[in-house]
Amino acid sequence: MGFIYPFSAIVGQAEMRRALLIAAVDGRIGGVMVFGDRGTGKSTAVRALSALLPPIEVVKGCRFACAPTGFAGCPFDCPVGRGRMERPVPFVDLPLGATEDRVVGALDLERALATGEKRFEPGLLARAHRGFLYIDEVNLLEDHLVDLLLDVAASGENVVEREGLSLRHPARFILIGSGNPEEGELRPQLLDRFGLSVEVRTPADLADRVEVVKRRDRFDRDPQGFCAEWAAADAEVAAQVASARRRLDRVTVPDALIELAARLCQAVGADGLRGELTLVRAARAEAALAGKRTVQRAQLLAVAAMALRHRLRRNPLDETGSTDRIERAIAELEAA
Repeated sequence: MGFIYPFSAIVGQAEMRRALLIAAVDGRIGGVMVFGDRGTGKSTAVRALSALLPPIEVVKGCRFACAPTGFAGCPFDCPVGRGRMERPVPFVDLPLGATEDRVVGALDLERALATGEKRFEPGLLARAHRGFLYIDEVNLLEDHLVDLLLDVAASGENVVEREGLSLRHPARFILIGSGNPEEGELRPQLLDRFGLSVEVRTPADLADRVEVVKRRDRFDRDPQGFCAEWAAADAEVAAQVASARRRLDRVTVPDALIELAARLCQAVGADGLRGELTLVRAARAEAALAGKRTVQRAQLLAVAAMALRHRLRRNPLDETGSTDRIERAIAELEAA
């Protein structure tokens, strides 16, 4: 049995962990883009979160992991009578060299040559359904694949029209991308499609660096014992996410806070309306995680940077970073 590093044992990186939890509570937010240095625990955090979430219930034998309640778009209809089973929340790591066939699925050539039957072989999008799709160095992925992934993530369906096949299947997943801006930038129109954006850095505090090494070393030497040590903390996080999911649709957002979200997006010059929508959704998920019934001003402002920093236009006359610009806009609105 393989052991996965516990989510609660991650040192620092509070903003990244918070963004992942928000995305896990409300998958409609649109995923998370993580910018930062290599070796800062990005993939470790995503894999750890997927592992601590409660297992999903699927139709037994369905290659698309459909829920037993049924999905009209499933190629095999998935009747509940086929039985049910539980499986862990999927975590799919999409490699940079993946072909389009491997991502979206393709004709099973071996079966076609042997029997003449046209059978669809599901790709990575089908495997990621109801889970996480992680792309490391997404800024180096071919543009047409990024376009495809973002379209599927937004629609929740993968439509295949190729090689004599015509079908669609559910593909609802939380898209997590990571990258180092120094190695290439993501196109602005694609970056805008990610719901949240966070920045991670190598810990500057010596004590944090030492603690990271000590914990990782203990995990490598005794993964079972280390995971047992953090099991209670991870169970608490899992319960918090499950409770937040149940509470989410009952959390209200006052009109005054929706207006504040719009004023903030207007102040920082965010293009389109995705900024407001994401900001309100993230604030609602944050309130649900905190056990609140109504979104408060502090919660909306707390998620403002991660919801907006990647949507700002570049201003050649302003050398400050996007996070600084958002914080300055918040300060000005608070003073008004």
